[in-house]
Amino acid sequence: MTTVIDGRPRPYSARWWIRDMSNLDLKPSPTACGGEASSGPVKELLTGRQVPLGESTVVRRLLPNLGRRMVGAWCFVDHYGPDDIADEPGMQVPPHPHLGLQTVSWLHQGEVLHRDSLGSLQTVRPYELGLMTSGRAISHSEESPRPHARFLHGAQLWVALPDAHRHTAPAFDHHPDLPVVTAPGLRATVILGTLDSATSPGTTYTPLVGADLALTAGADLGLPLVRDFEYAVLSMSGSVDVDGVRIEPGSMLYLGCGRSELPLLARTDAAVLLLGGEPFDEKIVMWWNFIGRSGEEIVQARNDWETSSRFGEVHGYDGARLRAPELPSIPLKARGRVR
Repeated sequence: MTTVIDGRPRPYSARWWIRDMSNLDLKPSPTACGGEASSGPVKELLTGRQVPLGESTVVRRLLPNLGRRMVGAWCFVDHYGPDDIADEPGMQVPPHPHLGLQTVSWLHQGEVLHRDSLGSLQTVRPYELGLMTSGRAISHSEESPRPHARFLHGAQLWVALPDAHRHTAPAFDHHPDLPVVTAPGLRATVILGTLDSATSPGTTYTPLVGADLALTAGADLGLPLVRDFEYAVLSMSGSVDVDGVRIEPGSMLYLGCGRSELPLLARTDAAVLLLGGEPFDEKIVMWWNFIGRSGEEIVQARNDWETSSRFGEVHGYDGARLRAPELPSIPLKARGRVR
Protein backbone atom coordinates (compact mmCIF):
# COMPACT_ATOMS: atom_id res chain seq x y z
CA MET A 1 0.00 0.00 0.00
CA THR A 2 1.28 3.50 -0.76
CA THR A 3 0.41 7.01 0.26
CA VAL A 4 1.60 10.39 -0.98
CA ILE A 5 3.84 12.56 1.20
CA ASP A 6 5.25 15.86 -0.04
CA GLY A 7 4.02 14.99 -3.54
CA ARG A 8 5.87 11.67 -3.71
CA PRO A 9 4.51 8.13 -3.31
CA ARG A 10 5.83 6.40 -0.20
CA PRO A 11 5.18 2.89 1.13
CA TYR A 12 2.72 2.87 4.02
CA SER A 13 3.89 1.28 7.26
CA ALA A 14 2.44 1.09 10.75
CA ARG A 15 4.31 4.12 12.02
CA TRP A 16 3.34 7.05 14.19
CA TRP A 17 1.48 9.45 11.87
CA ILE A 18 0.80 13.07 12.57
CA ARG A 19 -0.42 15.94 10.51
CA ASP A 20 0.59 19.56 10.27
CA MET A 21 -0.81 21.13 13.42
CA SER A 22 -1.90 24.31 11.63
CA ASN A 23 -5.30 25.15 13.07
CA LEU A 24 -6.48 26.43 9.67
CA ASP A 25 -5.49 23.46 7.53
CA LEU A 26 -8.77 21.74 6.70
CA LYS A 27 -7.36 19.21 4.20
CA PRO A 28 -4.11 18.03 5.78
CA SER A 29 -1.84 15.39 4.32
CA PRO A 30 -0.38 12.84 6.76
CA THR A 31 3.30 13.14 7.52
CA ALA A 32 5.54 10.36 8.82
CA CYS A 33 7.42 11.56 11.88
CA GLY A 34 10.61 9.65 12.68
CA GLY A 35 13.30 9.88 15.28
CA GLU A 36 14.35 7.99 18.39
CA ALA A 37 15.12 8.91 21.97
CA SER A 38 18.90 9.03 22.11
CA SER A 39 20.53 6.83 24.76
CA GLY A 40 23.50 9.18 24.99
CA PRO A 41 24.58 12.76 24.26
CA VAL A 42 24.05 13.98 20.71
CA LYS A 43 23.88 17.34 18.94
CA GLU A 44 21.10 17.54 16.36
CA LEU A 45 20.28 21.00 15.04
CA LEU A 46 16.60 21.34 14.11
CA THR A 47 15.22 24.17 12.00
CA GLY A 48 11.61 25.30 12.17
CA ARG A 49 9.13 25.29 9.31
CA GLN A 50 6.76 28.22 8.88
CA VAL A 51 3.12 27.56 9.68
CA PRO A 52 0.25 30.10 9.72
CA LEU A 53 -1.52 30.38 13.07
CA GLY A 54 -4.76 32.33 13.10
CA GLU A 55 -5.27 35.43 11.00
CA SER A 56 -1.93 37.23 11.14
CA THR A 57 0.66 35.16 12.99
CA VAL A 58 3.22 32.87 11.35
CA VAL A 59 5.09 30.50 13.65
CA ARG A 60 8.24 28.43 13.33
CA ARG A 61 7.41 24.83 14.25
CA LEU A 62 10.29 22.93 15.89
CA LEU A 63 8.37 19.95 17.25
CA PRO A 64 7.10 17.66 15.87
CA ASN A 65 9.94 17.52 13.38
CA LEU A 66 10.81 14.96 10.72
CA GLY A 67 13.97 14.17 12.65
CA ARG A 68 12.66 14.46 16.20
CA ARG A 69 9.14 14.06 17.53
CA MET A 70 9.43 14.47 21.33
CA VAL A 71 11.79 15.70 24.04
CA GLY A 72 10.68 13.99 27.22
CA ALA A 73 6.93 14.64 27.35
CA TRP A 74 7.35 17.88 25.35
CA CYS A 75 5.68 17.05 22.04
CA PHE A 76 4.97 20.39 20.35
CA VAL A 77 7.04 23.59 20.12
CA ASP A 78 6.17 26.75 18.17
CA HIS A 79 8.33 29.88 18.22
CA TYR A 80 6.88 33.16 16.93
CA GLY A 81 8.09 36.72 16.60
CA PRO A 82 9.29 39.21 17.38
CA ASP A 83 6.46 40.48 15.16
CA ASP A 84 5.48 44.12 14.77
CA ILE A 85 1.69 43.95 15.15
CA ALA A 86 1.08 47.65 15.80
CA ASP A 87 -1.24 47.86 12.78
CA GLU A 88 -2.29 44.20 12.77
CA PRO A 89 -4.82 42.16 14.77
CA GLY A 90 -1.97 40.08 16.17
CA MET A 91 -2.71 36.59 17.43
CA GLN A 92 -6.26 35.52 16.65
CA VAL A 93 -6.83 31.79 17.25
CA PRO A 94 -10.55 30.94 17.37
CA PRO A 95 -12.02 28.42 19.84
CA HIS A 96 -10.67 24.92 19.23
CA PRO A 97 -10.49 21.66 21.24
CA HIS A 98 -7.71 19.86 23.07
CA LEU A 99 -7.42 16.34 24.43
CA GLY A 100 -4.74 14.43 26.34
CA LEU A 101 -2.17 17.22 26.77
CA GLN A 102 -1.10 20.41 28.54
CA THR A 103 -0.47 23.71 26.76
CA VAL A 104 2.15 26.17 27.93
CA SER A 105 1.94 29.81 26.83
CA TRP A 106 5.26 31.65 27.21
CA LEU A 107 5.89 35.24 26.20
CA HIS A 108 8.90 37.54 25.92
CA GLN A 109 6.91 40.44 24.45
CA GLY A 110 3.23 41.26 24.11
CA GLU A 111 0.16 39.79 25.75
CA VAL A 112 -2.22 36.92 24.98
CA LEU A 113 -5.81 36.79 26.18
CA HIS A 114 -6.86 33.25 27.06
CA ARG A 115 -10.49 32.10 27.18
CA ASP A 116 -11.64 28.53 27.75
CA SER A 117 -14.71 26.37 28.21
CA LEU A 118 -14.21 26.37 31.99
CA GLY A 119 -15.01 30.09 31.99
CA SER A 120 -11.37 31.18 32.43
CA LEU A 121 -10.51 34.67 31.19
CA GLN A 122 -6.87 35.56 31.71
CA THR A 123 -4.32 37.87 30.10
CA VAL A 124 -0.90 36.18 30.04
CA ARG A 125 2.05 38.58 30.06
CA PRO A 126 5.80 38.14 29.54
CA TYR A 127 7.50 35.65 31.88
CA GLU A 128 4.17 34.49 33.34
CA LEU A 129 3.05 30.88 33.04
CA GLY A 130 -0.29 30.16 31.41
CA LEU A 131 -0.79 26.41 31.86
CA MET A 132 -3.87 24.65 30.51
CA THR A 133 -4.43 20.97 31.24
CA SER A 134 -6.88 19.59 28.70
CA GLY A 135 -7.26 16.22 30.38
CA ARG A 136 -10.33 14.46 29.00
CA ALA A 137 -11.57 17.51 27.03
CA ILE A 138 -11.39 21.31 26.90
CA SER A 139 -11.64 24.08 24.32
CA HIS A 140 -10.04 27.54 24.31
CA SER A 141 -9.16 30.58 22.23
CA GLU A 142 -6.11 32.85 22.20
CA GLU A 143 -5.95 36.42 20.96
CA SER A 144 -3.99 39.62 21.26
CA PRO A 145 -5.91 42.08 23.45
CA ARG A 146 -7.42 45.25 21.98
CA PRO A 147 -5.53 47.51 22.13
CA HIS A 148 -2.28 45.56 22.31
CA ALA A 149 1.45 46.11 22.55
CA ARG A 150 3.43 46.74 19.37
CA PHE A 151 5.53 43.54 19.47
CA LEU A 152 4.56 39.90 19.97
CA HIS A 153 7.23 37.32 20.73
CA GLY A 154 6.91 33.99 22.44
CA ALA A 155 6.54 30.23 22.32
CA GLN A 156 3.65 27.81 22.49
CA LEU A 157 4.47 24.37 23.85
CA TRP A 158 2.57 21.16 24.53
CA VAL A 159 3.23 18.40 27.05
CA ALA A 160 1.78 14.92 26.44
CA LEU A 161 -0.13 13.50 29.41
CA PRO A 162 0.71 9.92 30.44
CA ASP A 163 -2.02 7.33 30.23
CA ALA A 164 -2.64 7.38 34.00
CA HIS A 165 -3.55 11.08 33.91
CA ARG A 166 -4.85 11.82 30.43
CA HIS A 167 -8.50 11.59 31.53
CA THR A 168 -8.03 14.00 34.43
CA ALA A 169 -10.40 16.94 34.87
CA PRO A 170 -9.50 19.94 32.67
CA ALA A 171 -7.92 22.95 34.38
CA PHE A 172 -6.30 26.32 33.70
CA ASP A 173 -3.67 27.83 35.98
CA HIS A 174 -1.96 31.21 35.79
CA HIS A 175 1.30 31.69 37.68
CA PRO A 176 2.60 35.28 37.43
CA ASP A 177 5.49 34.68 39.85
CA LEU A 178 7.95 31.93 39.03
CA PRO A 179 11.19 30.88 40.78
CA VAL A 180 14.45 32.25 39.40
CA VAL A 181 17.97 30.77 39.48
CA THR A 182 20.86 33.18 39.06
CA ALA A 183 24.56 32.83 38.30
CA PRO A 184 27.12 35.22 36.79
CA GLY A 185 25.67 36.16 33.40
CA LEU A 186 22.54 34.00 33.86
CA ARG A 187 18.97 34.53 35.02
CA ALA A 188 16.95 31.33 34.68
CA THR A 189 13.18 31.39 35.15
CA VAL A 190 11.79 27.94 35.94
CA ILE A 191 8.64 27.45 33.84
CA LEU A 192 7.87 23.82 34.76
CA GLY A 193 9.61 21.19 36.85
CA THR A 194 12.83 21.73 38.78
CA LEU A 195 16.12 23.36 37.86
CA ASP A 196 19.00 23.44 40.37
CA SER A 197 16.62 22.93 43.36
CA ALA A 198 14.16 25.67 42.23
CA THR A 199 10.71 24.23 41.42
CA SER A 200 7.91 25.80 39.42
CA PRO A 201 4.39 25.88 40.91
CA GLY A 202 3.02 24.53 37.63
CA THR A 203 1.46 21.06 37.80
CA THR A 204 3.35 18.30 35.98
CA TYR A 205 2.49 14.64 35.40
CA THR A 206 5.87 13.29 34.27
CA PRO A 207 9.44 14.18 35.34
CA LEU A 208 10.39 17.16 33.17
CA VAL A 209 11.82 20.66 33.14
CA GLY A 210 11.23 23.85 31.19
CA ALA A 211 13.30 26.97 31.89
CA ASP A 212 13.89 30.35 30.26
CA LEU A 213 17.60 31.21 30.32
CA ALA A 214 18.48 34.89 29.93
CA LEU A 215 22.21 35.26 29.20
CA THR A 216 24.37 38.36 29.09
CA ALA A 217 26.98 38.74 26.36
CA GLY A 218 30.16 36.86 27.27
CA ALA A 219 28.51 34.57 29.82
CA ASP A 220 30.41 31.26 29.89
CA LEU A 221 28.99 28.65 32.22
CA GLY A 222 27.94 25.05 32.77
CA LEU A 223 24.28 24.40 33.55
CA PRO A 224 23.56 21.38 35.80
CA LEU A 225 21.41 18.70 34.16
CA VAL A 226 19.79 15.37 35.12
CA ARG A 227 21.55 12.47 33.39
CA ASP A 228 18.35 10.45 32.90
CA PHE A 229 16.60 13.31 31.08
CA GLU A 230 16.82 14.06 27.38
CA TYR A 231 17.16 17.75 26.53
CA ALA A 232 16.81 20.33 23.80
CA VAL A 233 17.54 24.06 23.69
CA LEU A 234 15.37 26.48 21.69
CA SER A 235 16.89 29.83 20.75
CA MET A 236 14.53 32.75 21.39
CA SER A 237 16.89 35.68 20.73
CA GLY A 238 20.56 36.52 20.38
CA SER A 239 23.41 34.13 19.59
CA VAL A 240 24.54 31.30 21.88
CA ASP A 241 26.97 28.39 21.61
CA VAL A 242 25.39 25.31 23.21
CA ASP A 243 28.06 22.66 23.79
CA GLY A 244 30.03 24.25 20.96
CA VAL A 245 27.11 24.50 18.50
CA ARG A 246 25.95 27.98 17.50
CA ILE A 247 22.16 28.33 17.62
CA GLU A 248 20.27 31.30 16.26
CA PRO A 249 16.68 32.43 16.93
CA GLY A 250 14.05 30.02 15.67
CA SER A 251 16.30 26.95 15.77
CA MET A 252 16.53 24.18 18.35
CA LEU A 253 19.39 21.87 19.32
CA TYR A 254 18.46 18.36 20.46
CA LEU A 255 21.00 17.11 23.02
CA GLY A 256 19.95 13.55 23.87
CA CYS A 257 20.42 11.90 27.28
CA GLY A 258 23.36 11.18 29.56
CA ARG A 259 24.45 14.73 30.33
CA SER A 260 25.17 16.08 33.80
CA GLU A 261 26.19 19.56 32.63
CA LEU A 262 25.56 21.75 29.60
CA PRO A 263 28.20 24.26 28.44
CA LEU A 264 26.75 27.62 27.36
CA LEU A 265 28.60 30.57 25.81
CA ALA A 266 26.64 33.73 24.99
CA ARG A 267 28.03 35.56 21.95
CA THR A 268 25.50 38.39 22.55
CA ASP A 269 22.79 39.10 25.04
CA ALA A 270 20.54 36.13 24.41
CA ALA A 271 17.64 34.02 25.62
CA VAL A 272 17.01 30.31 25.16
CA LEU A 273 14.44 27.81 26.42
CA LEU A 274 15.75 24.63 28.02
CA LEU A 275 13.32 21.72 27.59
CA GLY A 276 13.90 18.29 29.06
CA GLY A 277 12.44 15.26 30.74
CA GLU A 278 12.46 11.50 31.05
CA PRO A 279 11.90 9.92 27.61
CA PHE A 280 8.18 9.39 27.04
CA ASP A 281 7.86 5.70 26.18
CA GLU A 282 4.10 5.33 25.79
CA LYS A 283 2.65 4.83 22.33
CA ILE A 284 0.53 7.79 21.25
CA VAL A 285 -1.46 9.09 18.33
CA MET A 286 -1.20 12.84 17.77
CA TRP A 287 -3.53 14.51 15.26
CA TRP A 288 -4.70 18.12 15.03
CA ASN A 289 -5.13 19.24 18.66
CA PHE A 290 -5.64 15.76 20.10
CA ILE A 291 -3.32 13.23 21.71
CA GLY A 292 -4.80 9.75 22.12
CA ARG A 293 -3.81 6.10 22.08
CA SER A 294 -5.69 4.83 19.03
CA GLY A 295 -7.05 6.04 15.73
CA GLU A 296 -10.56 5.22 16.91
CA GLU A 297 -10.14 7.54 19.88
CA ILE A 298 -9.02 10.37 17.60
CA VAL A 299 -11.98 9.81 15.25
CA GLN A 300 -14.36 9.93 18.21
CA ALA A 301 -12.79 13.16 19.52
CA ARG A 302 -13.11 14.81 16.12
CA ASN A 303 -16.74 13.76 15.83
CA ASP A 304 -17.47 14.97 19.34
CA TRP A 305 -16.03 18.41 18.56
CA GLU A 306 -18.26 18.65 15.51
CA THR A 307 -21.46 17.22 16.97
CA SER A 308 -21.56 17.23 20.79
CA SER A 309 -20.91 19.33 23.88
CA ARG A 310 -18.02 17.21 25.16
CA PHE A 311 -15.45 20.03 24.80
CA GLY A 312 -17.71 22.77 26.16
CA GLU A 313 -18.17 26.28 24.81
CA VAL A 314 -15.85 29.28 24.79
CA HIS A 315 -17.80 32.48 25.45
CA GLY A 316 -16.72 35.99 24.50
CA TYR A 317 -14.54 35.35 21.44
CA ASP A 318 -15.57 37.57 18.53
CA GLY A 319 -15.84 34.96 15.80
CA ALA A 320 -16.81 31.41 14.98
CA ARG A 321 -15.03 28.40 16.41
CA LEU A 322 -12.73 26.28 14.23
CA ARG A 323 -14.11 23.40 12.24
CA ALA A 324 -12.21 20.13 12.53
CA PRO A 325 -10.04 19.15 9.54
CA GLU A 326 -10.89 16.13 7.45
CA LEU A 327 -9.32 12.92 8.72
CA PRO A 328 -6.46 11.43 6.64
CA SER A 329 -7.31 8.66 4.23
CA ILE A 330 -4.83 6.27 5.86
CA PRO A 331 -5.15 4.69 9.33
CA LEU A 332 -3.94 6.67 12.33
CA LYS A 333 -1.44 4.45 14.09
CA ALA A 334 0.22 4.79 17.46
CA ARG A 335 3.96 4.59 17.72
CA GLY A 336 6.14 4.87 20.81
CA ARG A 337 9.79 5.52 21.41
CA VAL A 338 12.53 3.24 20.16
CA ARG A 339 15.29 3.22 22.74
